Amino acid sequence: MLRWISILALSFMYASMSFAQQGHSPYEGQEKRVIKALSVQELNDYKKGSGMGMAKAAELNHYPGPKHILELADKLTLSDEQKDRIRAAYDAMHTEAVSIGMMIIKQEELLDRLFAHSLIDETQLDNITGEIGRLKGQLRAVHLKAHLVAKNILTEKQIDAYDALRGYGQDSSDEAGREHNHGHH
Repeated sequence: MLRWISILALSFMYASMSFAQQGHSPYEGQEKRVIKALSVQELNDYKKGSGMGMAKAAELNHYPGPKHILELADKLTLSDEQKDRIRAAYDAMHTEAVSIGMMIIKQEELLDRLFAHSLIDETQLDNITGEIGRLKGQLRAVHLKAHLVAKNILTEKQIDAYDALRGYGQDSSDEAGREHNHGHH
């Protein structure tokens, strides 16, 4: 009998926990953010010009990123000229990424403010969200272009070492594509 009471009590506890959780939104607490649509991490990433995973299409297809190349410079045995060229590519990318990131933040602030004060209309909404989308696309392109530049500075051997150091495995179907696209080194 005691066993059945314990089972019943546990069942009731789980049921009441489930019921209590149904009233919560995944956005709970986010209404207190300065810009509702952006987390503190996202704000910091835009301000710092961070990659935020925007260049995965390049990074995971044998187009190394300048920041990580510089971090691995000794292990990749970069020449001084390569280091200088990679650093220049990174600096140019970073400067532009920070600038675009700040523009995105300003547009998100404007959108938030217009909603907060019930001043937005459909035309403004279309214009602001269109601009945010354009800026995010531009930011992604900036990060991806830096990978294009970096690949042309490294040798095939350095790219292979970079991939290995970053933990990117290769499969046999990938090798044919690499040989076809690697003729410029």
